[in-house]
Parts: sequence; C-alpha cells; structure tokens
Amino acid sequence: MKAIIRLLAALVCGLMPAAVWADSQFKLLVIATPSKYHYEYIPVARDSLQQLARLHAFDVTFTSDPAVFDGDLRPYAAVMFLNTPAEQLNETQRGHFEAYMRAGGNAIVVHRAAIIPANAWPWYEKMVGRSFINHPMIQTAVIDVVDKGFPAAFGLPDHWIWSDEYYVTNNPFGVTINPVLNVDETSYDPTRIWPGQVGKPMGKVHPEAWYHSYEKGRVFVTLLGHVADMYRDDRYLQHLLGGIYWAATGRGQAGARSRR
Repeated sequence: MKAIIRLLAALVCGLMPAAVWADSQFKLLVIATPSKYHYEYIPVARDSLQQLARLHAFDVTFTSDPAVFDGDLRPYAAVMFLNTPAEQLNETQRGHFEAYMRAGGNAIVVHRAAIIPANAWPWYEKMVGRSFINHPMIQTAVIDVVDKGFPAAFGLPDHWIWSDEYYVTNNPFGVTINPVLNVDETSYDPTRIWPGQVGKPMGKVHPEAWYHSYEKGRVFVTLLGHVADMYRDDRYLQHLLGGIYWAATGRGQAGARSRR
C-alpha cells in the first residue's frame, strides 16, 4: 500500500506545472491606493502584475492600504508605488519607508506616484528625482529609447508610438538621473492643456522613465501609465517588468553583463 501511495504522489507531482514548484526569486510590495483620477486601473494592474509574478517566479503583495508600511518592509526586495499619492502615508509610515531605503531597500515609482505637493515630503521628492509641474491633455506621441541597455527598454522599439499624459517636471534638488525613455515634444502639442493652466514645453530633454541610486537602494521611475487598459498592453508590461527586475535584483543591464 505504501508503495502505491508513493507512486501516486510521484505521478501527481509529475503532472503539476513546473511553476508550482519554482522557488520565489524575490518579493515585491505594490501599494495602489485610489485617487480622484486614478482608480479604474487597480483591478487591471493587480491581475497583470500577479500574472507577471506567476510567469517570472516572484511573489507580489498587492494592497491599497498604506497601513502596510506600519509592518516590516525588510522581506520585500522592492516597493512599488503604483499611481499612489505618497502623501497619504502618515509620518510614522514615511519613517518606516525611509529606514527601509537606508537599509538597502529599493523602489519603483509609476505615473501618479511621481506627483507629491512641494514640501509635503522632500525626501520622497528627491527619491523620485524630479518634481512635477503639470501635464498637457492625453495625446499620442513618439517615445524614444535613450538607454537600450536598461531592462525597462528591452521590450520596446527604438521609437514607440504611445498615448499618455506627458508630465512636465523640473529638478529643484539637483538630482542626477539616468534617462531610459524620452518623449519627442515635436510629435505632440505640449501646450494643449486645460483652461486656466499654461503648458510649457521642456525641450529636447523630456525624460519619461529613468533610474538612479538613492540612500542605499535602487529607484526606477516611469511617468507612463495613466489609463487602465495600459496595464493590459504587452509592451507596457514588459517596460514595467524590466524596471521591477532591475530594482529588485540589480541585474539585467547590458553594460554590466558585458563587463563580466
């Protein structure tokens, strides 16, 4: 009887998908809290990120509750702020996240999460690397890859037709970033904005995704990702996956591989 049980167990194991038995490579915390213009994306993004996690053997904890920052962040290889107004974190939660980064934690900042009111949390503003001014209406434009060696660009063509809100930013803290994507302002109208606002072009240098080091960690930022259906787009998801992979592991850069 024992031999039969062992045989059956072996057969069941053989029939189960290999992914079930794969060890998780790392843990990702995703905070996605709704705001006035960003809420429909949440279930779509959750499903897509969970699918990416299953496919690429990492764990994802997806939550809309900032109380997660009251707990222990150390198990997470990276924390993703997904369209989340970071000022929703209270002082204690902010302190926990700062300590996490100072201990070598890593961050991914997506679209709306790059916006925080001036002086609300300067440490976070510096972590993002750029400060938000405003954005024109959603338009179709040409996104140019400026760093082909960075994982968040691997799934993209050199020139990418995309429709989004192209944030206008400045650099009051003098933070050095490494641009990955740049939007070509000649391919859309940077002045097409709502009444009462003034749309100001940034010129030839208008980064839409970048990375840099902060405290003792890695930070990847993409300003793309306004519409819910974008989180079903394969190219956009490859862009996010590349940023997640690099932030969580520090691996994947073409130049780093060639130097080994």
